[in-house]
Amino acid sequence: MKIIILGGDGFCGWPTTLKLSSENHEILIIDSFVRRDIDKELGIKSVTPISSLKDRLDSWYKLSGKKINYLKFDIAIDYDSLLKAFNAFKPDVIIHFAEQRAAPYSMKSSWHKRYTINNNINATNNVLAAIVEIKLDAHLVHLGTMGVYGYKTPDIEIPEGYLNVKIQKENEYHDLEILYPSDPGSIYHLSKAQDQLLFSYYNKNDGVRITDLHQGIVWGIQTKETLIDEKLINRFDYDGDFGTVLNRFIVQSVLNYPLTVHGNGGQTRAFININDCVECINLAVKNPPGTNERVKIMNQMTETHKIIDLAKLISNKTGVKIEKVENPRNENAENELDVSNKNFIDLGLKQTKLDETLINEISIISEKYKERIDKNKIPCKSKWR
Repeated sequence: MKIIILGGDGFCGWPTTLKLSSENHEILIIDSFVRRDIDKELGIKSVTPISSLKDRLDSWYKLSGKKINYLKFDIAIDYDSLLKAFNAFKPDVIIHFAEQRAAPYSMKSSWHKRYTINNNINATNNVLAAIVEIKLDAHLVHLGTMGVYGYKTPDIEIPEGYLNVKIQKENEYHDLEILYPSDPGSIYHLSKAQDQLLFSYYNKNDGVRITDLHQGIVWGIQTKETLIDEKLINRFDYDGDFGTVLNRFIVQSVLNYPLTVHGNGGQTRAFININDCVECINLAVKNPPGTNERVKIMNQMTETHKIIDLAKLISNKTGVKIEKVENPRNENAENELDVSNKNFIDLGLKQTKLDETLINEISIISEKYKERIDKNKIPCKSKWR
């Protein structure tokens, strides 16, 4: 297949690119490198050293014999270049990672809120409009977030995107299937909730085939392909804006820095290992929705944990103490979370669950590159309140 990967230089995009290339798909990356620019803005760098995309792709070609091309432009702004790329490459699949992906970053200031909305929603609408304009029969796979559901859910299993409800009119009840009501907890999550409506509209009005993946928090760093050579290594974020919670805890433990738990740590979140994230996207590519089928929504997660339980797991393993700090987010102190991921299980996903071996792998990487870590960047300084 011919696959365009939007944002293929990023944390989830890069290992996905290598995985799909290894399976002999023809790949084109489109990326503005804005994530690298944000590192400069925040004065941080990945724990792991990241080569330029050109060097990454050259190394992959030398090691695998597989050529991957790329274009540099911003799909949220440069619609003409996007249209030209789609017309020239004529992809069978478009994988959309090209959105600002961090909730804390989206809440840093009014500018960051406006940037996140402008970038994320414009990018998605431009992709959809371009598919329609040139009558491209491509399957769009989008990386969304579990956060669109919110964390004030009733005591039910969260379904995969859709909810069956009954509407009462006088003494009669009418069955209706709706998108699960969104309850975004940040501007970032709000942008992903808006994406859902864009997908629903373009699917209904123009027949665009779409898979929307509601992903949990990613932990882990390396995949089979990124392990081949150091120039292929994946990003490893630890800072208060982009670092995901388990990876952050492991970095803190390597530095003997107290494990910072927001509030009492009673927040329950959905998680997925980076290897499973890549495999889920691969499964989505291989199993597209049919013509005239509604948007396929799948929950891309494998387990749920309370944040305090993760902190205790790392603390018991390393001896680093836990420090509870004021929660910068405007959210409930505690929540439960029960999530269905039946679609991926039925497609054959072998779930990678949290275990000590994988924690050790992350610790080894943190130890190897710990001189690259700035302790001052660890705390979350973005405030919701």
